[in-house]
Amino acid sequence: MRLVVDLNRCQGYAQCAFLAPDVFAMHGDESLLYNPEAAEEQRENVARAVAACPVGAILVEATDEDRVPRTAGAGAGSGGAR
Repeated sequence: MRLVVDLNRCQGYAQCAFLAPDVFAMHGDESLLYNPEAAEEQRENVARAVAACPVGAILVEATDEDRVPRTAGAGAGSGGAR
């Protein structure tokens, strides 16, 4: 997953740094540092951070890996006997 933060919109509330500290960090009082290529295992924490941002400054962009169909369990439970 790829993250984009509108640093002009960010007001330094630090909710993202609190909810996903492995991805976001405050540098000083108002400067946000973040990893734009967050690890997949951080997806849930990042989703919480995105939802908690009071100014909507965080955007999650899908990457090619996100678009790859997952085959494990594909079709399970569909089209079965009725």
